Amino acid sequence: MEYLIEFKEATYTYKSSFVDPVQALKQIDLRVKRGEFLAIIGPNGSGKSTLARHFNGLLTPTTGEVLIRGISTASSDPEQLKAIRRQVGMVFQNPDNQLISSIVEEDVAFGPENLGVPPKEIRRRVNHALAALNIFKYRRESISHLSEGQKQLVAIAGVLAMKPDCIVLDEPTALLDPFGRRQVLESLKKLNREEGIAVVFITHFMSEAVHFKRVAVMDQGEIKSDGPPDDIFTRTALLKAAGLDIPVSAQLAEELKGKGFPMAPGILHVEELVNSLCQLKSKI
Repeated sequence: MEYLIEFKEATYTYKSSFVDPVQALKQIDLRVKRGEFLAIIGPNGSGKSTLARHFNGLLTPTTGEVLIRGISTASSDPEQLKAIRRQVGMVFQNPDNQLISSIVEEDVAFGPENLGVPPKEIRRRVNHALAALNIFKYRRESISHLSEGQKQLVAIAGVLAMKPDCIVLDEPTALLDPFGRRQVLESLKKLNREEGIAVVFITHFMSEAVHFKRVAVMDQGEIKSDGPPDDIFTRTALLKAAGLDIPVSAQLAEELKGKGFPMAPGILHVEELVNSLCQLKSKI
């Protein structure tokens, strides 16, 4: 099988003349297929952001390798690096650090213009990206007038307009309020479902990670576990060892089960908990 992204025993060490070297990534083996919907979770300092910057060659491994459709991110060929960065787009925590222009549609057009895309195709891509993220009506708005959540959607639209196979988002909702977080998450679900774009979403919000089809747990520079959320989030010892919270719905379901209530297995979402409680009530 050809993978879109492959980490093969990738390590990364930060080196400085002022402090001792710090190994931020240790023997990372990770594979991402086209159309995946993957969340990477871990405590602060676990190596998540360092890992994110390896997906499109912003950082390259100290040892091991990272391949994008078989091309090494450590390639010295500028054309290969351009191809990698067209295939894997990055979105960071603070949209203000990523937005270039003052008007929404101009900002979204910036990336395709730099790629030399013809004007008619740029217009088509910009309109498509804005419509896909439900922000087409803001296309002529000043970015300074938008909410933080809307700004983050503009940043995602700018990446989408470059037609990547994968979007990697490094804590994109950390600075947003609950409404903004929900906006971004629902938009990413839509992109994955309707456009087939692979999404790698790095977060410390367990309530967001439960919505993904696959979850990888990072701690101390290593991937400790990788699997479907209903497996990961029932492994309480693993999560506690990594200093991570258990999703509230899962925790409450486990506590009720411990008190003898016959709760349905694998509860992660509030809706699932409510349905299970309603079924329990109907049997009383």
